[in-house]
Amino acid sequence: MKIVLNGEPREVAAETLTALLDECGFSGRVATAVNEDFVPSSLRAGHRLNDGDRVEVLAPMQGG
Repeated sequence: MKIVLNGEPREVAAETLTALLDECGFSGRVATAVNEDFVPSSLRAGHRLNDGDRVEVLAPMQGG
C-alpha cells in the first residue's frame, strides 16, 4: 500500500498503525496522526490504514 509517512511517499505492507510503527522501526514513546487526526496509542492496533493515508509520527526530543 502507498502512504505518505512524515511527508515522504512510502510503500508499506502494514495494514494497521501499530504494524506500520513496527515495520518502520519506530519504538518508544511517539505521537501519531493519520490524515491530520491524532490517534492515541490505545487505538493504534485497531486503526486500519488505507492507500494514500498521510501518517505523521513524532518523537519527543531531548535537549536544552
